[in-house]
Amino acid sequence: MKLYLNATSPFARLARIVAIEKGLAARTELCWVNPWQDDARLLAIAPLARVPVLITDDGAALTESLLIARYLDDTGVGASLVPEHDRARTLALAGLGHGLMEAAFQTVIARKHDGTAADTGHLGQRRRRAIRRGLEALRQWHRDDAAIDALPRLGDLVSAVALEYLAFRLPEMVAAGQPPARWRTLAARESFTATAFPTG
Repeated sequence: MKLYLNATSPFARLARIVAIEKGLAARTELCWVNPWQDDARLLAIAPLARVPVLITDDGAALTESLLIARYLDDTGVGASLVPEHDRARTLALAGLGHGLMEAAFQTVIARKHDGTAADTGHLGQRRRRAIRRGLEALRQWHRDDAAIDALPRLGDLVSAVALEYLAFRLPEMVAAGQPPARWRTLAARESFTATAFPTG
């Protein structure tokens, strides 16, 4: 398989983390691209020019991080990241974490093009409120810390990536929101250390 990605996308990082957690790292070639420069290699397989994109063994081009995660979960080894007995809650948490990730990502992109003024408009304020509410919802979510560390589920992984992306790109929002520490325990896992956001 081939995974098209860049180093700062939280969505691409999630796909890579799931590949590692499911024992698929050796089977997955990493193809580094720049989606902001209309990379021809990316456009050839993904007309929307977004990462991640997973090319499966049979040549299908999968897009959108949660869909890729589900495919990798089904393809890899070990326990499912979406256990049958708690599927709905696991997917609900994954959706919450993904929404938080999306709000943070859109805030970063808006600032890149419009500066800090992007935060003051209607959409900017709406994104900031969404981030604050998302952090509060994660704080209230019941999930045993030991269970997360021993056998993380898809919702745990998505939430942890979202929190790390906030710390990476919007640290002032993390400080204001006091994010829950329980998902931070995942940062020590190989899948997270091997895919850490760049520093400097």
